[in-house]
Amino acid sequence: MNTSIRVGMAEYKAAKSPYSLITLGLGSCVGVTLYDNLTKVGGLAHVMLPDSTLSGKKDYNPGKFADTAIDVLIEEMLKLGASKNRMVSKIAGGAQMFQIKSENNIMQIGKRNVEAVRNKLNQLNIRIIAEDVEGNYGRTIEFFCEDGRLAVRTIGHGTRIL
Repeated sequence: MNTSIRVGMAEYKAAKSPYSLITLGLGSCVGVTLYDNLTKVGGLAHVMLPDSTLSGKKDYNPGKFADTAIDVLIEEMLKLGASKNRMVSKIAGGAQMFQIKSENNIMQIGKRNVEAVRNKLNQLNIRIIAEDVEGNYGRTIEFFCEDGRLAVRTIGHGTRIL
């Protein structure tokens, strides 16, 4: 039985052990995992952009933005029995995939995504216990609800277990 659940770009999903959550091709996007060790409920959001207020749309996808994806992911995890008070986070991604000549922060989307995710988790009092962020290479991540491991796979940089 395949116990992996795929999370696409701008999506978020929650699951219980024995399932794992996987997302492919994190470049400037950030994979945000949340975990409740007691209930073995995990969640993964594939965040594309830092701030929903800049989108200007009223019917936007909340999974796309750091400031909204984490909130809706928590809601999904609560439905599966998780407690927000026990949640911890691991994050990966936020790379600068293309060299830019400008130091203009607006062009550094990966770095801005990482900052937005950190700020949102801090506002919610959810501690980041591990991260593999920034750099100039993409990542594929798999989060295991059984024990909270996060496998970070890269081309040219190997695999790390967080």
